[in-house]
Amino acid sequence: MAASSFPFLTDAQFDQLLANGRQSQVQSDFDPLPVVKLFTPDAGATWLLGGIDPDAPDIAFGLCDLGMGFPELGCVSLAELAQLRGMLNLPIEQDLHFRADRRLSVYAREARSAGRIQA
Repeated sequence: MAASSFPFLTDAQFDQLLANGRQSQVQSDFDPLPVVKLFTPDAGATWLLGGIDPDAPDIAFGLCDLGMGFPELGCVSLAELAQLRGMLNLPIEQDLHFRADRRLSVYAREARSAGRIQA
């Protein structure tokens, strides 16, 4: 599987997500910077992805916020994200201006407190 399978990721981002996934396999307390912020322009959902499972490169780990007030750390299928459409049938987009300045756990703590991702 390659980044080209997921139009919202560049090759460099996919490679970094895989590297983070490999690191988390050898270091259980690994807390990466999010690599990419994805969002639905017409549905209020946001994802901050920090890693991809190297054994299942369709599965990403990150902070998931479906816009219902309960953001949580978890896994998400990249193939399902690629197929997801919002109310106006728009696909998921990448926030091109996002630059992570905190570890994923810090974003998660702040999001839980606020009821949404604040990035």
